[in-house]
Amino acid sequence: MNRPPYFPPSDSSAAAGRTGFTRRMLRLLAWSMLLVFFSCSKKSSAGGTSPTNPPPPLLTNDVSWWLTSPGQQILLQKQTTVLHFDTVSNGYPFIYIDTASLLQTMDGFGYTLTGGSATLINQLASADRAALLKELFGSDSNSISVSYLRLSIGASDLSASVFSYDDMPSGQTDTGLVHFSLDPDRTDLIPLLKDILAINPSIRIIATPWSAPVWMKDNGSSSGGILQPIYYNAYAQYFVKYIQQMQAEGITIQAVTPQNEPLNPSNNPSLTMTASQQADFIKNSLGPAFAAAGLSTHIIVYDHNCDQPGYPITILSDPAAAPYVYGSAFHLYAGDISALSEVHNAYPDKKLYFTEQYTASTGDFAGDLQWHVKNVVIGSARNWSCTALEWNLANDPSYGPHTPGGCTTCKGALTLGGTISRNVAYYIIAHASKFVPAGSVHIGTNIAGNLQNVAFKTPSGQKVLIVENDGTSAAAFNLSINGKWVTPTLQGGAVATFVF
Repeated sequence: MNRPPYFPPSDSSAAAGRTGFTRRMLRLLAWSMLLVFFSCSKKSSAGGTSPTNPPPPLLTNDVSWWLTSPGQQILLQKQTTVLHFDTVSNGYPFIYIDTASLLQTMDGFGYTLTGGSATLINQLASADRAALLKELFGSDSNSISVSYLRLSIGASDLSASVFSYDDMPSGQTDTGLVHFSLDPDRTDLIPLLKDILAINPSIRIIATPWSAPVWMKDNGSSSGGILQPIYYNAYAQYFVKYIQQMQAEGITIQAVTPQNEPLNPSNNPSLTMTASQQADFIKNSLGPAFAAAGLSTHIIVYDHNCDQPGYPITILSDPAAAPYVYGSAFHLYAGDISALSEVHNAYPDKKLYFTEQYTASTGDFAGDLQWHVKNVVIGSARNWSCTALEWNLANDPSYGPHTPGGCTTCKGALTLGGTISRNVAYYIIAHASKFVPAGSVHIGTNIAGNLQNVAFKTPSGQKVLIVENDGTSAAAFNLSINGKWVTPTLQGGAVATFVF
């Protein structure tokens, strides 16, 4: 390309050149500003950030929650879905948390530590045993923090054999209880309890006999029969010795019931005790014996199914027996959980306990999860119970050990046999025990459709809501407190615990 010749500018032409240069630079600057403006406009219209359209703020997670699904894909697993309190309207049902509605104080959640359970746990390798006990009874984030245990006084039907603490040869008696001994439980149960107490010194214990010593009974058998009245005082001292000798081992028994399932004579061991017989035993023997020994252990009556609320009411209406009675205990193999409220309404100053329900080897995880959380955990608390206990803590793969005639289908929370399997009862209780320590207070909530629920305020001030979706399809709902809510969704048959 041919270029014109170059001539150096004069002073005046230099000034003109500088002016032109300045104008060109101004035009370039103006064009640059327009380009930036249009570029920002495009980004803004495409959802990008700009001074007039800042990025949305990150939502805080106000509610932590743990989930168990009926298909077992998720087992007590903490969820990552952010639940942020707001007031955005929607059409979902509300569960309202009423922190001003303070109901009963909870004593705890747990299992029966049967003799068979103790034997199986003690057979684990030392490191596995220690890790399992910490998982069950510890207080860290990896534990389920069981806070309540039930023991058998002597053998239950899930012991390897039948025994009492004062067995005598046929035809002999021991009214002075000189042969009384805890030795049958010194190999497994007592050492295990000491290790549990080292992990959780505040764990609470209720104990109950499946039968009196055979020599005290009218039929001379470990199954069925009644306690002969001539042995009422001796049997009362049997309880006193048990409590005192367990205390000497460092094991405090907070409560006892006079008889497990007093209307069931078919188990082995077992004993029949009518309401009037139990009232007589308490007012004439057991209560006075506890008072004379200075024992603070509570006497809890009945300890059987919800179909007979008249049984504890009969005892509580006896003016001589009632002063010795602290409360009533229930199972739910018959009747409806609302029976607890019937007893509470009649005698609101007496406490209520839910002490046993088993899951069967013939059951399925999904069905047992729904039914037990709905009735044992949620239902008992909504009907004034201060405890919720499943039946045996552990069994082997053959559902043993058990006595001859004992339960052959009772499935423990754990199966121990080479490996440790966590069964449905483990998760039923863990959804409460891990988050609701002893001393928590049941607070008011409403039932929203199929969403069965119960809420608690813990001693540290946290709120805990346990929800079971009793329907077959997923349900979204609003968890509402103080005029704000979060909106989780719960699969049909699933269980969730929310902490906030």
